[in-house]
Amino acid sequence: MKNSVNIGIIGLGCRGASMIEIMAKMEDVNILAVCDKYQDRVDNVIKKLVEGGRPAPMGTVDYNEVLSMPGIDSVYIATDWECHVKIAIESMKKGIPAAMEVGGAYTLDECWELVHTYEETGVWAMMMENCCYGEREMMVHNMVREGVFGDIVFCSGQYAHDLRDEVAYGEKNRHYRLRNYIARNCENYPTHELGPIAKLLGINYGNRFVSMSSVCSRAAGMEDFVKQHKDLKPSLGSTKFNQADIVKTFIKTEKGELIELTLDTCLPRFYSRGFTVRGTGGLYQEDGDIVFLDKKLYKKNEWTQKKFWGRGKKFARKYNHPLWQDTTKEMLESGHGGMDWFIIRAWIVSVKEGTLPPLDVYDAASWMCITPLSELSLRNGGATVEIPDFTNGKYKNRTPKNDNIYDIR
Repeated sequence: MKNSVNIGIIGLGCRGASMIEIMAKMEDVNILAVCDKYQDRVDNVIKKLVEGGRPAPMGTVDYNEVLSMPGIDSVYIATDWECHVKIAIESMKKGIPAAMEVGGAYTLDECWELVHTYEETGVWAMMMENCCYGEREMMVHNMVREGVFGDIVFCSGQYAHDLRDEVAYGEKNRHYRLRNYIARNCENYPTHELGPIAKLLGINYGNRFVSMSSVCSRAAGMEDFVKQHKDLKPSLGSTKFNQADIVKTFIKTEKGELIELTLDTCLPRFYSRGFTVRGTGGLYQEDGDIVFLDKKLYKKNEWTQKKFWGRGKKFARKYNHPLWQDTTKEMLESGHGGMDWFIIRAWIVSVKEGTLPPLDVYDAASWMCITPLSELSLRNGGATVEIPDFTNGKYKNRTPKNDNIYDIR
């Protein structure tokens, strides 16, 4: 096992820069190279690393220089969505394991190419879906494994996040969401909610997604937001946004579970991932942190939801994942309440141990393909479309990859 890992970072926008701050706190991580197509971002990150006591990494605006650098053990990719899979594939072909940030795919072909590249080279790529390591997501995963909710029949989740400001000021802040919200209409960010749901339903491990369909509202939120902000009118006043305000996606699994996803980013609202699990024995609901179990109590309490608010804390004492039983202040303050720390450690440990990552190319392809398939479904009036089996039948007999604390079983 390696004592430390030499990494390169490709993409230094908000996400990449924030993750570097966390990586810089880890003694077994050596940051050898940083890259972004904007030189000022490269310079700013190098400056912060040096001020924090780190050696100055190589800085470049050409990611090929990172992939060609001697001694790189793995790369972390946090570029615009369009480049995630492309750069990951190039990295894998050069023998360098890749960790790529979340986002949907653009075509089914790139999902297949990601899988085929792994199968041909034996070099892995990891989907950096931090929500798979959320405290409640992991707790509920354990509760499902223990049968607390009975047989699971329905799960839902959402990316509900008011992003109007981020989208509208995309040109000023050099953010890729703007061009995507103008050009596309789809479930563009499925993995935050779908990742944890897929893991607890055993997707690619005895179960798989079979089919899906998407429906949507009209697009009104962004155009209204532009009208309310005079400084946006010169550049966006006549712009038509194609991205619907609300997109609903319904996924069927081979074992008969139904999954509902919601994309909700263009209207005023509070943040929520809406993580919900329903079974024959009860439910968990993220909004309100509700645990409701049958035990013949439902007849007395079906009209008193408030009684069940905040009950997740009670069940956490018994069912919290070991990762969340021994946290430090540094971990909890390292982005998204600790999830970012854990997803980074899952990646780094896989590189150090030379083992497969807990979220692999089959997971990535299965989750990311929802985006182009939703686009297809919406173009055809909500038609049902088939979801490929990216494992080519291997899902029937696959077993968990490793025996370490980061492997989500």
